[in-house]
Amino acid sequence: MRSIPLIAALGLLTSGSAVLAKRDMNKLPEVVETGKPISCIPLHHIRESRVRNDQVIDFRVSGKRWYRNTLPHKCPSLGFEQRYSHRTSMNQLCSTDIITVLYSAPIHQGASCGLGKFQPVEMVKR
Repeated sequence: MRSIPLIAALGLLTSGSAVLAKRDMNKLPEVVETGKPISCIPLHHIRESRVRNDQVIDFRVSGKRWYRNTLPHKCPSLGFEQRYSHRTSMNQLCSTDIITVLYSAPIHQGASCGLGKFQPVEMVKR
């Protein structure tokens, strides 16, 4: 009787692993740099952030404007979890700020990592 739930759980783990294996954690959307990097972006301008891997986060501000932040060092599990938190006493996110990876199950904090400069970019459409 106990082997049935175990077999079902293994099936779920196997199918989940297949989905994860298909995603290339190192492949980044192609971008073209459109200006000089800046140190900070106002928090109220950020519309979304997309974690690309353990070292790159893309931030969309107004419209189609994007900034790519390449962290100076890889941040363990950031690309896998694709979620983070940040604390700042100012109303902007800066290259001197620290982000912390958030694990989903069970919910807890992971590695804390410094941000890099914010490079204005344009996404290349294919």
